[in-house]
Amino acid sequence: MKIGMIGLGKMGGNMVLRLTGGGIDVTGYDRSAESVAQIEAQGARGARTMDELIAALGEPGRRAVWIMVPAGPITQAVIDDLAGRLSPGDIIIDGGNSNYKDTMKRAEELAARGLHFVDVGTSGGVWGLKEGYAMMIGGPEEAVERLRPVFEVLAPAADRGWGRMGPAGSGHYVKMVHNGIEYGMMQAYAEGFELMKAHHTFGLDMAQIAELWRHGSVVRSWLLDLTAEALKNKADFDQLSDYVADSGEGRWTIIDSVELGVPTPVITLATQMRFRSQQEVSYAGQMLSAMRRAFGGHAVKTIEAPRQEGLVPEVAPGDHPKAAAPENIGHTTSAGEGSVAEQLGETGHQRVKGDE
Repeated sequence: MKIGMIGLGKMGGNMVLRLTGGGIDVTGYDRSAESVAQIEAQGARGARTMDELIAALGEPGRRAVWIMVPAGPITQAVIDDLAGRLSPGDIIIDGGNSNYKDTMKRAEELAARGLHFVDVGTSGGVWGLKEGYAMMIGGPEEAVERLRPVFEVLAPAADRGWGRMGPAGSGHYVKMVHNGIEYGMMQAYAEGFELMKAHHTFGLDMAQIAELWRHGSVVRSWLLDLTAEALKNKADFDQLSDYVADSGEGRWTIIDSVELGVPTPVITLATQMRFRSQQEVSYAGQMLSAMRRAFGGHAVKTIEAPRQEGLVPEVAPGDHPKAAAPENIGHTTSAGEGSVAEQLGETGHQRVKGDE
């Protein structure tokens, strides 16, 4: 089985390393020569050009290329480039967080050229290299079956953690809802711990509570495991901004719920909280402050200095997952690749209106 990987960031690069370790003939390519050199230094094979990548994939009609780049125009540009290079029967896989409606359109356009398009909603983050990835797959059965050896290596086990959801677009749709649920879970944990931390009467130990809840509690989860580990290591959150990025899936989940008339209040409010975190200053809050002073003559606060934030680069492929732990944020050695929006995962923010 031969496959190419375009995009060697923290997800794509680690997937190349896992595939290489699992005996899959994989070649990685990235616009950054440094990213290519990084996977080569860890035993994987890299390509310096698109021509070199395509040449490494074998005979036309049996080739497969996996795209792991930011959603939106970048993904579309890579697909357009590949469509001009590949032949009928070849497979293009989009493992990023694309909008499922875009995926359905792309699959139809590529099918007209005889190309298979497979969408893979991929979850696992920086722990995927070690633990494996959960993959929600959409696309033609024939193409998915051809890719079985790849999925079996990337998954936590050959017989679990991956599966075909349905036709093109279904993989990205299920991943979209998955991420919406993730938003809600994260927000609930954050609010609960903030409430307990604010209740000074009992002197509660957040690390003790998180560790206790991991065992036997109905709210135990992998998210709680990671939280407990951070608290146990006395992670200093004071150095962190409260800016929380959203990659688009929460927005799309809410839009879909409105179109279908299915209520999703938790996901909606969790996404709205992310929007609020992304504002330097809330205009609505400023207006409330002004109104309160206007009718009551109350004292108000003014802004003495704008909010200033830095960027801690994303974790590099091959780094131990604990490099991403909160207690290690100030000790990152990764230089990061791509724009701030790409690293934060904010390139999928296209607006969706009506039938668009």
